[in-house]
Amino acid sequence: MSQRVSCDSCGRTFPVASPLAQCPCGGLLGVTQTPAETGAALRRRFDARVGADPAVQGSGVWRYRELLLSGRGPIVAHPEGNTRLYRRDALARYVGVADLQIKHEGENPTGSFKDRGMTVAVTHAVRTGATAVACASTGNTSASMAAYAANAALPALVFVPAGKVSAGKLAQALAYNARTLLVRGDFDACLRLVREASSALGIALLNSINPWRVEGQKTIVWELLQQRGWDPPDWIVVPAGNLGNTSAFGKALRELKELGVLRRLPRLAAIQAAGASPFFKSYRTGFKRRFTMNAETVATAIRIGDPASYDRGVRAIRDTRGVVAAVGDRAILEAKAAVDAAGIGCEPASAASIAGLRQLVARGVVKPGQSVVAVLTGHVLKDSQTVMDWHLGKGRGRNRPVEIEARVSAVEKLLRR
Repeated sequence: MSQRVSCDSCGRTFPVASPLAQCPCGGLLGVTQTPAETGAALRRRFDARVGADPAVQGSGVWRYRELLLSGRGPIVAHPEGNTRLYRRDALARYVGVADLQIKHEGENPTGSFKDRGMTVAVTHAVRTGATAVACASTGNTSASMAAYAANAALPALVFVPAGKVSAGKLAQALAYNARTLLVRGDFDACLRLVREASSALGIALLNSINPWRVEGQKTIVWELLQQRGWDPPDWIVVPAGNLGNTSAFGKALRELKELGVLRRLPRLAAIQAAGASPFFKSYRTGFKRRFTMNAETVATAIRIGDPASYDRGVRAIRDTRGVVAAVGDRAILEAKAAVDAAGIGCEPASAASIAGLRQLVARGVVKPGQSVVAVLTGHVLKDSQTVMDWHLGKGRGRNRPVEIEARVSAVEKLLRR
């Protein structure tokens, strides 16, 4: 196995052991993978590790280590991955397709997909001698980084927008002993600050601009394909904020195609919240113009107005003949209610994939007879206040609690309704 780290902008190359998260020119760094095995041999190696991989203590991420991080050294794992694919007839009917599977990344150790990227990024940070780690976050990244940093005994700094992070996510960062900085500004201000601070103070930056985060997040796609017997669906649908997942998914599919593991690529559908939809606006121009905006949406995990991985996101959509859509907060919350009522549950940003898929089916972009895997990115308890606010209101999909007298007759009366 060999790897090469290079800058997307200037082409400069760096050793794998470099602690840099971004190029000095300001460009994003990417990892080029060249494994010793390809095609069916690589697929057999991955399949042989399912449920029996003592080298990495059951991690569903490090099962794919030939395409993650080369070299020897400690691995910082919880473990993560091995999330389920669900089928629910009610959800299939809700979105309008017959063949729907749900990949639930909220089943990771800290409750979101971020753990997949963080296990690789923190492992790389430890191997390159990092003395501290930092990230900007709308909540899930900070929770994940704090947990993995604690696992590795590394000091952690998290930069979050003051008053714009759910209590559940903020509580995780505090519980895992990260130094939590409430920044007066939005996520984009936090990211600018943490990039400047990391560069000036020599702290390992672990946002999705870190190339090793992207490597870990690729395994969402690999695992769902492996769970399907390496038979790709027609579509993979994912929420889109900072575009780290969109970029990682595109890279994962390109690598599998180039290595002969896949013969055809599924199409990607990246779904944004309407109040945080700069990528969608750019898509509508054929990506001829890049937009930024002051983001505002109930889907806090994707409330980002200037995506750091924009260029890579564009490539992912183009390489897969993908599409970008935007859905309003009401559609997101109604879709979330449908996911929750199916007994799966997710945070609001996750439900953007379901709301977006429903819109794409209604528009005729996704056909009812096509196969789809929709990715849920976070756990239902990540934003419990939004859940309560929704169900205590009135309207479609709400499930208000009912106060009754302590008598069996009151229960009977309720059942008769």
